Amino acid sequence: MKIAWFCIPAHGHTNPTLGIVKELTEAGHQVYYFSFEMFREKIEQAGAAFIGCDGYDFEMEDKENADRVGKDKAFATELLVSSTLALDEMTTEKVHEIKPDLVVSDSVAFWGKLVAMKHGLPYVSSTTTFAFNRYSAKYMKETPWDIAKMLFTMPKINKQIRRLQEKGYPVKGILDIVQNDNETNTIVYTSKYFQPCSDTFSDRYHFIGPSIRPIKEPFEKTAEKTVYISMGTVNQNREFYRNCIHVLGQTDWQVIISMGTNTEHFEHVPDNIEIHESVDQMAVLSIADAFVTHCGMNSASEGLYFRVPLVLFPQTPEQGAVAKRTEELGAGIMLKSISEEDVLQALTRVLTEPSFKENAGLISDSFHACGGAKEARAFLEKIAH
Repeated sequence: MKIAWFCIPAHGHTNPTLGIVKELTEAGHQVYYFSFEMFREKIEQAGAAFIGCDGYDFEMEDKENADRVGKDKAFATELLVSSTLALDEMTTEKVHEIKPDLVVSDSVAFWGKLVAMKHGLPYVSSTTTFAFNRYSAKYMKETPWDIAKMLFTMPKINKQIRRLQEKGYPVKGILDIVQNDNETNTIVYTSKYFQPCSDTFSDRYHFIGPSIRPIKEPFEKTAEKTVYISMGTVNQNREFYRNCIHVLGQTDWQVIISMGTNTEHFEHVPDNIEIHESVDQMAVLSIADAFVTHCGMNSASEGLYFRVPLVLFPQTPEQGAVAKRTEELGAGIMLKSISEEDVLQALTRVLTEPSFKENAGLISDSFHACGGAKEARAFLEKIAH
């Protein structure tokens, strides 16, 4: 079968898909992956044909825009529509050329869903966060104020919808685009156990578990307790790192911090603390006893996969949902503030109270029991045929 796959320019949305792409291409299927130059190498290594979306006046790549998209629905819709229309000629041409049997699209790469609608192709949503419906949405902090703002901007949104209709996209309203329902075939990269309200989703949802990369270079464990701290690629909160270094430098723990390009701001670091721009996260988590994380879906899942209890420090509503669910299942504890006392207290609890590790183990067992890339392949083959 031939699959057209669409994704947004983000590591956290691209990486989980690569295991499935490899599984499909090794089984002899053809995957045409619409993405961005920075991901070309990874995508081609997984065996897919890369189709570049760069240079189409595609505003999603701009960092400031990316931040604003999360907060401003009318702006997000305008960007989505502009992006879809910017890609329209190219995607239409490629669809006619490839004649795919199926479209798989990241749940926020809405232009992929719109391509499937326009060309009447079977569509599968690839969801790298939790699956959201009206039950699980309560894990996201959507306030009445956000909804009121959304209603004020509706005339603008409807203008954007008309732009799509004029180009032959059969959409009635914004919900057609952004909302999947129980009739939508969906791959979710977590387990039913970790997914909030999983019993409210139909059997069109396949919970295949997280994609875990193999360990490349083992990390040496140099103390009885190893603490790993990583806030993902975007967080530059220096005060937080400074507090961690100061208070944890007084413990006998091995502390490994991955902090991106921040490293030059920290000199005279205590001997028990290692600072890296980036690490092989799987290798570190395989020796860690606690993980201080921003609760990105991939990072949290990787920590829990290795049975590591989490100290939860979410930065966005989506990460807040991951943190809330982890705490609910007893596998982590929310960081109250970035003060030295709170950092030390939270870590001491997850390192000394056995229930945190036991509960992380239950989530890990649920991940190991999922069908992974093989289940996803069988699901996609069934839809295509």
